Amino acid sequence: MININTERLIVRPFQPADAEFIIELLNEPDFHRYIGDKQVRTEDDALAYIVNGPQKSFQQHGFGLMLVSLHNGTKLGMCGLLKRAELTHPDLGFAFLAQHYRQGYAFEAAQAVLQHHNISTVLAITDPANQPSQALLLKLGFNFVQEQRLSIGLCRLFQLGAVDLSR
Repeated sequence: MININTERLIVRPFQPADAEFIIELLNEPDFHRYIGDKQVRTEDDALAYIVNGPQKSFQQHGFGLMLVSLHNGTKLGMCGLLKRAELTHPDLGFAFLAQHYRQGYAFEAAQAVLQHHNISTVLAITDPANQPSQALLLKLGFNFVQEQRLSIGLCRLFQLGAVDLSR
C-alpha cells in the first residue's frame, strides 16, 4: 500500500493510530444522514472498522478507503475505491469532516485516487438527497446512470468510464 500525494494532500492507508479520527468522522451528522450509522462509538469499534473495512479491502482487492490529510497532518476525511458485491465495478467513496467542506479537498483526493488506480470503469453511489456529492461526481466526469435500490436503500448510480451500465 502506498501514499498518494497531491499539492495539498496525502492520501494514505488507514492505520490503528487513526481510530479516534474514524470515531469522529463516522459520527458526523452528514455521515449518518447520507451514508449510514456504522455503529462505531469506541476505539475498539474503530479498530475493528479499520481492520475489517479498509485494510481487508486492500488485502482482497488492492484498493480501499484511505485517510485524507493535509501535508501538516490535519486529518480531513477519507476517500478511495470499494468493491461492493452488488455492483459490477469498483465504486468511489468519500466522506469529510463538515469543517472541511467546500475547499476542494474531496475533488483533489478523488481525482488523485482515480488517477492512481487507473481503472477503466468506476461507479459511485449517493443518497438521492446528497446534492453536494452528486455535484462532485459530475465535476469529476461521472455520468448519472439511474436510481437503483441496493441493500443500503435507494441510491443514485453514477459511472465513470466506457461501459454502458444502463442496459
